[in-house]
Formats: sequence, C-alpha cells, structure tokens
Amino acid sequence: MPTETTAERRKRARKIIAVLHRQYPDADCALHYRSALELLVATILSAQSTDETVNKVTPALFARFPTARDLVAADPADLEEVVHSTGFFRQKTRSIQGACRKIVDEFRGQVPDTMDALVTLPGVARKTANVLLGTWFHKNEGIVVDTHVGRLAERLRLTWTGKNSKDAVKIEKDLMTIIPRPEWTFVGHALIWHGRRVCTARKPDCDGCPLARLCPSAGKAGERTA
Repeated sequence: MPTETTAERRKRARKIIAVLHRQYPDADCALHYRSALELLVATILSAQSTDETVNKVTPALFARFPTARDLVAADPADLEEVVHSTGFFRQKTRSIQGACRKIVDEFRGQVPDTMDALVTLPGVARKTANVLLGTWFHKNEGIVVDTHVGRLAERLRLTWTGKNSKDAVKIEKDLMTIIPRPEWTFVGHALIWHGRRVCTARKPDCDGCPLARLCPSAGKAGERTA
C-alpha cells in the first residue's frame, strides 16, 4: 500500500470509526464497577489478567473493603488472598493500597478527575488514567492503548512503530492525531472488543472482518504480529 499522508490516514480512520460504530454501537468497558474507586482498582487488577477473572474477584473485594480508607487499613495479606487469582498479586496489592493512601491523604478520599493528578497515584499510568477519565468521568483526554489497541493500530496502519513494538505512548499520540477527540473513548473500547472477537493476536479472522477493505494487513495480519 502506498505511503499515506496524514490527511489520507485521517480520512481512512474516519471510515474505520464509522464501521466500528455500526459493528459495536454499545462498546464499553468490560470491567464491572459502581464507582470511580471500583473502576480504578479493577483496572489495576486487570494488568496481565483478564476482565473475566477480575470481575470474579472484585465483588468479594469491595464487599470486604468498600472504601479507599478500608483498602488502606486492610492487612496486605488479606488483600493478596482476595486478588491472588489475577496474578502479580503482591505488586497489585501495593499499588492499590498506595493509590488509595494518596487518594485519602491528598484528594479527600475521592478519585481525582484529571490526567495530571491520576498519574501521580501508585500503579496508575496513562492507560489506567484514560480508562478512568473516559469511562467514568466522560472526559476525552487520551486513548486507552492496551495490547489489543496497540496490535490493531499497527495492523490498520494507523500507527507504525516497527514489528513487535510496545511503545504505547507513541501509538496513543499517533491515534490522537488522526482520530477526532469526541471519538477517543469509544475507539479505545471498540478496538478492544474487535481485537478480542475478530482481530485476535494469533488467528485474525480477516475473511469475516468488517474492516478488511480498510486494512492494509488484511489477509496477512498474523504474519506481521507473530
């Protein structure tokens, strides 16, 4: 495929977004939550885990420790026991308690609603902050770039960082350049859904993909991310 200009890539991105809206009109975060705190904790737990596993863990977790203060006061061993199945449970427990301690001490017990404040919380980088801002606070300050979004952005040639690159910051910056800001939250969720259901890492269903006509990698996507 000939090298695209930014304007051409932006035009193709708009067509991709239109297809995603038709295909996934209800695309949203798959984690279960009832508050900003619950979404924050669930997102921390989702690292290197599945949403399904996290959703099995969080009801018991929040029943025992419903507030940030409760999570700070908890015995780390008790938290580790509850979140053990999500993997990396010791680090996740430290991150959860560290974030909650800062929320209690510096933000009056409330999860902050700005990127600058969120990324000061232990265990919170741009991806987690974008989940909170877009999903709970309905603020389009960035685009969630997880493994699915990164993979699809490469395959769709909405970014190009090199084979097997994991430069999420560059990918996010590239996407923000060509995707209209009002679509940032939706696109993140929709690409995650598409990456799980159609454009999987090992066996993308290019024949059944509604984006195939807009995708330079159609028919050879598996080769580029193997």
